[in-house]
Amino acid sequence: MKPLTPVAPGARLLLGIAFFIVFVAVWSFATFGGFVSKTFLADPASMVRSGWVLLATQGFGWDIGWTVWRVFGGFVIAAVLALPLGIAMGAYKPVEAFFEPFVSFARYLPASAFIPLLILWAGIGEAQKLSLIFIGSFFQLVLMIAVIVGNTRRDLVEAAYTLGVRDRGLIRRVLIPGAAPEIAEVLRMVLGWAWTYVIVAELIGASSGIGHMITDSQALLATDQIIFGIIVIGLIGLASDLLFKWTNRRLFPWAALGR
Repeated sequence: MKPLTPVAPGARLLLGIAFFIVFVAVWSFATFGGFVSKTFLADPASMVRSGWVLLATQGFGWDIGWTVWRVFGGFVIAAVLALPLGIAMGAYKPVEAFFEPFVSFARYLPASAFIPLLILWAGIGEAQKLSLIFIGSFFQLVLMIAVIVGNTRRDLVEAAYTLGVRDRGLIRRVLIPGAAPEIAEVLRMVLGWAWTYVIVAELIGASSGIGHMITDSQALLATDQIIFGIIVIGLIGLASDLLFKWTNRRLFPWAALGR
């Protein structure tokens, strides 16, 4: 191995699968070997059986659907509003000077701290959960997008002005296309954070969703169901992450060549 040396796609896939194999092996050794009580950590076989029961008889698929809807609903609202504001902040320094102090302040506020207020303002329905995901995602997206747009290569900007491009044309033809691959990567990363916010939202005042199932299972000390819910979140997140990567490679092939 050498630092920063690329790994062949096939080797990368095998290494990724190998980690999961080692992880499950260690988990199995700790639980089947009696080193950890099943009260605190269920074994893989019990987890799979409980997961099947949840899906087949307890309508867990419905909970999964609600959670996915909340994640993507709140994230899409945040992205739609953050993109134009972030681009404007990155392109126009007065806009950045006006918004940046508040955005920097707000992005350090833990989204979970807003739950009591959101319950007062929006109740315990879908609006509260979407709002929590929005708060957790929006300010992070705005600042990261602004930084990306603001870091556009100056030689490209000067070349565009030399060729007669005006301010709006510069944004449309240089700043946005140049920043698009990195913005797509930021969207991919923040979508992962949105999954943490939705579980927090569903732990309080929810009647459906993966977080709701985990809360009910915790009251019953059903660690097998809790672990299954966590694994389902990870699998859905991994699938969405791979879909994002695939889409980004198709939309911005020139960015992938530079990695």
